[in-house]
Amino acid sequence: MTKQQLQIDCNFPGGNIVVEDIAGATVHLHQDLRDTRQDWFYWCFRVRGAAGRTVQFVFTKSRALGVRGPAVSRDQGSTWQWLGAAAVQDNAFSYAFTEQDEDLRFSFGMPYQASHWRCFADSLQATPHFALQPLCATTKGRAVEYAVLGCLQHVPAYRVALACRHHCCEMMASYALEGLIAWVVQDADAGAAWLRDNVQFLCVPFADLDGVEDGDQGKGRHPRDHGRDYAGVSIHAATAALRALLPAWSAGRLRVAIDLHCPWLAGEHNEALYLVGAEDPRAARAQRHFSAILEAVQTGPLHFSAADYLPFGCAWNTNTNTTGGQGFARWARTLPGIDLGTALEIPYANARGAEVNQISARQFGRDLAAAIAVYLKETKEDQHSP
Repeated sequence: MTKQQLQIDCNFPGGNIVVEDIAGATVHLHQDLRDTRQDWFYWCFRVRGAAGRTVQFVFTKSRALGVRGPAVSRDQGSTWQWLGAAAVQDNAFSYAFTEQDEDLRFSFGMPYQASHWRCFADSLQATPHFALQPLCATTKGRAVEYAVLGCLQHVPAYRVALACRHHCCEMMASYALEGLIAWVVQDADAGAAWLRDNVQFLCVPFADLDGVEDGDQGKGRHPRDHGRDYAGVSIHAATAALRALLPAWSAGRLRVAIDLHCPWLAGEHNEALYLVGAEDPRAARAQRHFSAILEAVQTGPLHFSAADYLPFGCAWNTNTNTTGGQGFARWARTLPGIDLGTALEIPYANARGAEVNQISARQFGRDLAAAIAVYLKETKEDQHSP
């Protein structure tokens, strides 16, 4: 039987690759940086016509593979599994396609697209504790929405805001957001029930929806990325809309604002879950306190350690990192009533030795929600103490 011609493309939501050449069973390729001002590592491509062959994929430019190798999807990007470090040779990986492997996708991580969100949100439509609202339209005409959840039947005692995908390639944060939302809306735990009675959440699943669907890097986007668009006049529709919405929605009851991110591929400060320390001492104390609560209440497989907190002035967390603008968390800390404003880093593949994947990231989201409940209950008790 004549073998099919090997085909590699990125013509699907989230796709990103530049194929340089295909020589037999070796493919040379690299990630597409597009309007990104710095080097970054996001890529996702589809392979067809490779059934029965072993193919090597060689990345010709910067590092493109993390500590667990690439991820593979056999169901058009719905579910993903890590291939593991054994599949990696330097900046390349090999894959032995079976005769049934007619359409596979590979990525540096586990992409989370608008289709994932739509499926998840649709599953919650019947509950009285979840609703979707329009935020804005993107430059390319896509509809950006946000979710409100928890206490929707009466005025809540507190409000909490969460944002995701300010850097569109940081997909593992989306799975954590899913886990948090599901726990708040549906779980029978007493902490979740307390949140439904007392706390209203506002969650933005895609701050950079165009970037998510187009398969952009997002980080370092020219002239300013979404994650640095909270100073001066916002140039992106979603950040401008959120800056207008959040103060009005808050009504002075916003206590917690968390921006969910993912770090670099690997190495120190990239293989642990941690809060990004604030420059202001009061804000930093609140962050450290919340870190201690999260470490204490966690039950999922991803271990969060308060010792991994990254203080302001350490490693990359300096004023140099904000020369391109201001992030969501720093801006949110200026809003009336805010107590905890922070960015939270969720690794792509490895968290203190534990595997980060679609399931474990969702479980961490539940732990995060449980910690928010404890934190706000303490706030309530402090308000009523003599």
